[in-house]
Amino acid sequence: MTTAERIIDAVRKGFDTLLYFAVMAWKEDFRDEVKRAGTVGEQRPTMAVLGNGPSLKGELEELLCDPAARDFMAVNFFAEDERFMVLRPAYYVLSDPMFFRRTSLRGRIEQFYRTLNERVTWPMNLYVQYYNPEHFDYRAHLTNPLIRIVRFHTITYYGFRAVRHWLFNHGLGSGNFGTVVQVGELIALQLGYRRVELYGVDHTLLEGLTVDGENRLCRADRHFYDDDTTPHLKPMMQKVPEVPYTMAVYLQEVADLFRGHELLRDYADSLGAEIVNCTRSSMIDAYRRRG
Repeated sequence: MTTAERIIDAVRKGFDTLLYFAVMAWKEDFRDEVKRAGTVGEQRPTMAVLGNGPSLKGELEELLCDPAARDFMAVNFFAEDERFMVLRPAYYVLSDPMFFRRTSLRGRIEQFYRTLNERVTWPMNLYVQYYNPEHFDYRAHLTNPLIRIVRFHTITYYGFRAVRHWLFNHGLGSGNFGTVVQVGELIALQLGYRRVELYGVDHTLLEGLTVDGENRLCRADRHFYDDDTTPHLKPMMQKVPEVPYTMAVYLQEVADLFRGHELLRDYADSLGAEIVNCTRSSMIDAYRRRG
């Protein structure tokens, strides 16, 4: 990088830093609710973050052999699976806008919250976005007193590395680089876990992409809770607002997502912690893979 490029980069990051603090002051606050809530019970050395990729179906069998060896963090619709009752995750993360904004999936979301209320019989921290433009009332939908609702900050910071790590250390910034799993990784590190394992985090996000005759970007998306039938290609829609993805927008989001994993790896390194990719089929190349 030339001197001129370094100056431009410093100016850009300086502007990003000022903008970040201005937006935080306007939209959110500077409280560290993750650290304030703390851990649930006695903390084990390892946190296992359970993604919803299709590989989780096989990996769950291994985890069920010794569920007491690690703490568990679940995401999205995992509570609907019967194995949720066996693993009893003490940590749960919801990040997708469909969980707190009005979308065509509102009926399924209401059923999901009823399932959480009924099934959770142990203390749980449920992490949700601070960003809540429609003022969705989580407590009205989650009346189970064992579920503690904890807000995480949602504004990402891309400026200076040292500032980013300082923000993370103080519960600011956000790991929301494109997937709920990344939020979970950051929360686990902020809670003091020194080994974070990823399961069901396939991230095969470029697999099966195609454009149909109407110029719509399509993909056959799969999750571990799907049946074994061959999925039909369907147009890819952004969550909020529900508009079709273009190839350019989608590829940019995927690039940001994988770059986010690199930033989380660097943060873990700064803490003397490690994120280990235990998903054999995963496309993530930022973390050490389990042998």
